Amino acid sequence: MPDTDPALELSIETLIDAPVDAVWRAWTDHLAEWWCPKPWTTELIEHDVRPGGRSAMILRGPDGEEKNRLEGVILEAIPARRVVWTDAFAVGWVPQEPFLVGVWELEPDGERTRYRASARHWSEDLRDQHAVMGFEAGWLTAARQLEAVAQRIARG
Repeated sequence: MPDTDPALELSIETLIDAPVDAVWRAWTDHLAEWWCPKPWTTELIEHDVRPGGRSAMILRGPDGEEKNRLEGVILEAIPARRVVWTDAFAVGWVPQEPFLVGVWELEPDGERTRYRASARHWSEDLRDQHAVMGFEAGWLTAARQLEAVAQRIARG
């Protein structure tokens, strides 16, 4: 994938104390358990992790109120390595108002996993809006929640 304009990207990177296969299973099969920083929750409608697959969910606030609907398409899925998603399209390649392209990368690091997640935006305004929403703190909190799920999976 070509380099993106770094001025339009927000990203986090952390080391997850779980093997890459467990992190992949947590990412693909248990997304609703870790996606939103608690006390927020994720109602997963569909999460088809393959190129062209639909990813749709509703993010709910602590009192169950609907805060955000996310609808998009998986652009790339390399098992245990990388997922690329965008909200620029709904399933069937139907264009919609875009906010970002999300890129999640996993890299084995011994028995742990180097986890990098980035959000590539169409404009500085969208990037700034995402930063103000709490991108870094929120995505790092979600990564810690992902780690907890992956550790549970690794223990069997």
